[in-house]
Amino acid sequence: MEQFIVSARKYRPQTFSDVVGQEVITATLLNAINNNHLAQALLFTGPRGVGKTTCARILARKINQEGYDDPYEDFSFNVFELDAASNNGVDDIRSIIDQVRIPPQKGKYKVYIIDEVHMLSSSAFNAFLKTLEEPPKHAIFILATTEKHKILPTILSRCQIFDFKRITVKDAKEYLIKIATDQGVSFEDDALHIIAQKADGAMRDALSIFDRVVSYCGDHLTRQAVSENLNVLDFDYYLKVTDLILANNIPELLLAYNDILNKGFDGHHFIAGLATHFRNLLVCKTPNTIELLEAGEQAKSSFLEQAQKAPESFYIEAIQLANECDYKYKTSQNQRLSVELCLMQLASILYNGEKKK
Repeated sequence: MEQFIVSARKYRPQTFSDVVGQEVITATLLNAINNNHLAQALLFTGPRGVGKTTCARILARKINQEGYDDPYEDFSFNVFELDAASNNGVDDIRSIIDQVRIPPQKGKYKVYIIDEVHMLSSSAFNAFLKTLEEPPKHAIFILATTEKHKILPTILSRCQIFDFKRITVKDAKEYLIKIATDQGVSFEDDALHIIAQKADGAMRDALSIFDRVVSYCGDHLTRQAVSENLNVLDFDYYLKVTDLILANNIPELLLAYNDILNKGFDGHHFIAGLATHFRNLLVCKTPNTIELLEAGEQAKSSFLEQAQKAPESFYIEAIQLANECDYKYKTSQNQRLSVELCLMQLASILYNGEKKK
């Protein structure tokens, strides 16, 4: 049986043009290489799974390819990677410092990639300072970290800093569409949107989630199946709850919330999602703000339809009530009752014995 390769490895970008959502950084690095303006100490910082280590490897290969005919030559013997999470002592850094002095046998540069650099001990940082400030002309250091604030200011001052941003839901979904098409997996637009949202800005997480739901759903991803597998509340629940709120149907509203709890969903997660749902309906009220709505095609049409059922003032007050409940949820002695009270208050916004005009 052929060994399965996870998508995060199989589709790891090999060129800067393949990197998702970091166009400014990749363009800057390419220009720096082309104009011979590349700093010898670089710091790549940003959330997990956004392409820091990948860009470091691409950069290491790119700067050594000049003058070589083979585009597939990876110059791996010129690239040294250190995981500072498990190799964070002075001896590990001294080993690098000893290697740095020796020029490369082939290619132009030796590149040292230090991942999770914030994990280095203070003594290791101090041992590294002088080499980082005055490296040999054939050496380039690329430091990568998710926690820039833990790095000594003396290290930061010696590096050219690149801040990687979170991958947008739109960019993540577009990349997932390419991968699903490549693998022959059919999908509903909303299904990939849920995966992209669940990844929370990390492309590696999006690919891991994609592999997981494909294992569950097979070669066709539906919104319902993906929601079940990832244990996320489908937007249909929020549409139903909002319709009951607008109809002032408190008995059915309490039963709907009970059904959500019985399905294993957390009340805190529900009320936070309800506040977001009201926000989404509010941005649908004005054509200028519709672009702020991050949703799949089917969800978008449903939101636009429901948004017309109540005035803006209702959604603003609803957001405030839901947000207040979200804020007080953890300190509440009776969490279920606090959510139920919030739902009853929401259902009473437009009603006071009879529907308000």
